[in-house]
Amino acid sequence: TGNDSNLSATIHPICGMQKIFLHSTAKAIPYAPWVNLTVLMVPFLFLAYPWDKSCLKSMRLDVQQFEKLDAYAAKVNIKSSVEELVKTLLRVARTDLEKVRVIWTWICHHIEYDVLGFQNKDQQSYYPKDVLQSGKSICEGYAGLFEQMCRIAGVHCMNLSGYSKGYGYRTGQTFTGDYDHAWNAVYLEGRWHLLDSTWGSGSVDDSCSKFIFRYNEFYFLTHPALFINNHFPDNSNWQLLKPTVTLEQFENNMLYKSEFYKMGLLAACPETPIIRTVNGKAALSVESRSPALFMFELKGTEEHGLMTLKKNGMNLELYPQKTGKYKLQIYAKPSRGSEELYKCVLEYNLECSSVDKNVFFPKELHQPVGPSWFTERQGFLKPSHRDPLIHTNDGRCTLSFILSKDLSVLASLHSDNSSLTEDVSRRHILQICRGNQIDFKIHLPHPGNFALKIFAKKKSDTGNYNYVFNYLLSCPNAEVKWPVFPQSYSKWAEDYELVEPLTGLLPANRNVQFKLKLHGIAKAFVQCEKMCPLTLSKDGYWEGSYNTSGCRDVFVMVLENANHKFYSHILKYEVGTH
Repeated sequence: TGNDSNLSATIHPICGMQKIFLHSTAKAIPYAPWVNLTVLMVPFLFLAYPWDKSCLKSMRLDVQQFEKLDAYAAKVNIKSSVEELVKTLLRVARTDLEKVRVIWTWICHHIEYDVLGFQNKDQQSYYPKDVLQSGKSICEGYAGLFEQMCRIAGVHCMNLSGYSKGYGYRTGQTFTGDYDHAWNAVYLEGRWHLLDSTWGSGSVDDSCSKFIFRYNEFYFLTHPALFINNHFPDNSNWQLLKPTVTLEQFENNMLYKSEFYKMGLLAACPETPIIRTVNGKAALSVESRSPALFMFELKGTEEHGLMTLKKNGMNLELYPQKTGKYKLQIYAKPSRGSEELYKCVLEYNLECSSVDKNVFFPKELHQPVGPSWFTERQGFLKPSHRDPLIHTNDGRCTLSFILSKDLSVLASLHSDNSSLTEDVSRRHILQICRGNQIDFKIHLPHPGNFALKIFAKKKSDTGNYNYVFNYLLSCPNAEVKWPVFPQSYSKWAEDYELVEPLTGLLPANRNVQFKLKLHGIAKAFVQCEKMCPLTLSKDGYWEGSYNTSGCRDVFVMVLENANHKFYSHILKYEVGTH
């Protein structure tokens, strides 16, 4: 410089290099008030972000604090110039975080993805002023406009590029050639933060023929440990992770959709997108921050599996009945708010090389199976069997629960290898209530696998029973063939208890012992050839022994009030021919 020049320097740290702005008052440079020199210096320190699973963002923030700011930004409609747009937006933004937020919100609500430009990139302009005026672009235009708006606002911003697992991605594919996506990083509170306004604005349909504005908060200041799941930058420093992820790891890692994390889910196992069966079985699990409901879909074959809910996630065992390759999709929804729809959160490729024919499930078996936090919420507490699968070698078992609500309960058995009607199958279950405890005595009609389905409703409800949950019952004993329990009538109260005889088919010409606990009645009788009274014992049971000779049917009847003249039938037995 000459003696007539005064210089001052301002140094700003920018991503791996330093920029020195030389401010000049020299008369020799009247149209250049400052000169921008980029000087390579010591690389800027990229801080790593460890993830403790407590937050989806790279900084602690409550998005509700942006409600007024977001509402303002969504209504601004300026296309004259980028500078004028930023000036208008900054009227409600004071901190750098607010500036970034208002710019992000405006772009996500006003710039649509150009599906035609995606097919013909040569005809697409990515200059910020062109993107602003047309109101549409592809990712390069989104990122370029975001970068310029931030710089006008005085916020350090970088335009990043790399590979992505977005539209058109196929599970397990490799990435080669040109980078296919662009996004941004912003410098706030002494650290870099990542965001993607393209994916924040919405998505295209499956055929990439239509864009749908669908705001996605997940991609604003996303935690780098989650962002790397579907964004792989060309410069590994911009992963903001230590250690960094290799391209091969990125290709092989499981793709977690944004809905996965927004649903409160944390991790899945296995973490690879391809699952292979071992001896005909594949297993996976999902960990969640709080209880959630799940369902699964196995495309191309029967959904032959066993899903169980955990308080913080779910387990799934799959037993495909045909060899081949299938797409497995996992859906989830929050535990509260039954009106919400299930959303796809995971996709796997399932490869089945062998089939285990020894494992089969009834078609009536509903997923999930077994007791869980959900059944507790419905009023079924302290189950005697916590495992969803109950093995019984003699074809008998007893289940019990404590009811926390005033419920009426029903249960039914279902098997693919049974010709029993639903009414007859119900008679293989004897239901006993003792206060708030309910027991189910089950005698299977034949060997095999059964779905035990349990229904309930409020006692005050006059409507239908609602399905609650089911168990899988398994009996391999070929000799099993239990008869039905006695038929019960409407006067059989829920708190009555039958001790004996439990079988609904009595032997002919035999003395049979009867023992029941019946509350609130005056008298009890057994009708064989004649009316035979039962005696009330000291321990509260109505008892008696009577012969079945000359009978085809035997009834148990009660007189509810001593002043009544009519008896009510409560149970019916059939008598065998021999």
